[in-house]
Amino acid sequence: MGENTANTKEKAPKKGIFAGMKSWFRGLKSEFKKIIWPDKDTLVKESAAAIVITVILGIVIALIDMVIETGLHLII
Repeated sequence: MGENTANTKEKAPKKGIFAGMKSWFRGLKSEFKKIIWPDKDTLVKESAAAIVITVILGIVIALIDMVIETGLHLII
């Protein structure tokens, strides 16, 4: 069961840190090729939507903060 046979391959030691880095960069390059970049119109629309939602959320948080602050001043 625990015997080594001629068919068993041992893992070859890495040839230094640069071999691992080279492999990592190859993988990174292949992943970047899989990315589908948006066109200009889509990018503008999605950026505008993100900015508008951020501004609206900021206003809502500011209003909630003012209401809580006013309530605390009335209590104290």
